[in-house]
Order: sequence, then C-alpha cells, then structure tokens
Amino acid sequence: MSEIQLIKINDFKDKEVDDQFYANTIPNHLLKHHSRIEKPHRHNFYAVFLFTKGYGVHEIDFHKYEVKPGSVFFLYPGQTHGWELSEDVDGFLFFHTEEFYELAYATNSIKDFPFFESNYTEKCFYLNEHQKDTIEVVFENLYKETLMNQWKKKQLILSYLTQLYIQLNRDIENENAHAFLDLRHYQSIFSKFEKVVDKHFHIIKSASKYAEILNISQKHLNRVVKSITGKTTTDIITERVVLEAKRQLIYSDLSLSEIALKLGYDDAAYFSRIFKKNAHITASEFREEYKKEDKE
Repeated sequence: MSEIQLIKINDFKDKEVDDQFYANTIPNHLLKHHSRIEKPHRHNFYAVFLFTKGYGVHEIDFHKYEVKPGSVFFLYPGQTHGWELSEDVDGFLFFHTEEFYELAYATNSIKDFPFFESNYTEKCFYLNEHQKDTIEVVFENLYKETLMNQWKKKQLILSYLTQLYIQLNRDIENENAHAFLDLRHYQSIFSKFEKVVDKHFHIIKSASKYAEILNISQKHLNRVVKSITGKTTTDIITERVVLEAKRQLIYSDLSLSEIALKLGYDDAAYFSRIFKKNAHITASEFREEYKKEDKE
C-alpha cells in the first residue's frame, strides 16, 4: 500500500481561471476525474461541495457524514476524504488555493470563515430549502462564469466566492449555538497556532514551545485554545499527531514503530498508549477495522 495520495489543484487539466482555481458540476467532476479521486485522498487546496440531488456517505478524516440534497461540505488543505455516492448525485464544487483568495484582497481572508478551521468539528452543514435555493443560485452563477471568457472573469469569480462564504457563514452562525462572534478576537491567534502545529507536530510536542514560537505566554495560548475548542493546548497537539497516525495506519504499510518514529516518538509502546488514550482503540485494532470495512 502506498502513501496517501496528495492531489494538487493543477492535476485537474481544465483550467478555467488559472492553476489556483477549479470549478465543476459534481457529475462532470466524477466522470472526468474518476480514476484520480476514486480512492481516499487529500488535497493541497480548499474545497467546497454542494449536493443538490442524490444520497451517500462522505468520510472526512475518519468522520462519516450523510450526503443528501442541501449538504455542503468544507475541506481545508491536507484533510483526507472519500465517498460513496448514488448514481443520480448532482451538485456543484469548487477548489482554490489559499493564495488565489488571499492575494486578491487587502482585507478579506480565508481565515475569516470558521468552517475551514480544524477546531470546527462539523465539516458538513445541511441547508434548509430556502438556504439551499439561495446558495445554489450563487454556485450555479460561479460555475457558469468559469465556462465563459469575459472581462474581469477572475474578479467576478472571487466575488461569487466571497458571497458564498459570507452567506454560508451567516447561515451556520444562525443555526448553531456556539458564539462565533464572542470568539472571533481569539480566532486569529488560534489559526496561527494551528498552522504552526501542522508544520511542526512531527518534532514539537510542547505547549510552551508553541507559545514561544507565537511570541505569547503559554497561559494566554491555553486561554485562547480553551475558549475556541474547550480543549487544552496539549490536546490539540496530540490530536494532530494521532490524526496523522491514523492516516499512516490506513494509507501506508508502515509498522506502528515506524509510524511512531516518523511522528517523533522513539518509544513505540509509549506512542501506542497515547494513540489508544486519544482514539479509544489500539492502533492495530484501528487498522484492522478499516481494512475490514474496505473488504466489505
């Protein structure tokens, strides 16, 4: 078994705007790129999917979500996902790099939208009929624009992206109880923390070291993380390590000792205890469970 396949945005040959953006209907995407996306994989870009028809299951980083009309899924770079969909599935999708969005604006940022943060556990939002009708129109307009060659095409696509992100974020905030508004002043720090963890989790496991990198006190970092996630700083670091271990267990043939070493642990037995405490299952049981599901 090979490593988890990483799909880059320029792997999709139909480049409507540039190498940093891609949009399609879900049926066309499945038809054109079936061989590339049929197995679980991860991206180096942001991805949003709207299902308007059909049913199935979408698995994102080992969490399974129901696919049904009105389902919207958000994936950030590095997440692993795969799906099983009915033949009548329909909808829209778009992918873009961080640079495509960030470099177009002086004030807007992809980090303004909490559904792309790893602490936002639900990567799916189910729209009601009114929400679905409103959002579907923008998705459709965005897709149609990619098929045309009009003046300021990229700018209009970016405008549609911003409309979608703002409207979806409003819908989510209105539907959910957690107080996004109260937490936004901590969100920027937490986003930086996540980026640093994602870069260094193989080597750095110390909360104090991450606070030092961010140039804040460990106490303040703990306060930020607790406010955003309800967890400790160490919890977030450990969860990132265990998530990578799960990916390696499923998508590689590495032994647990090899995975532990790759993730910065010389003692495989100690890492095994960390994995079991976090995943509530042993590493070997986790691997066996997923291999069994693949065979069924």
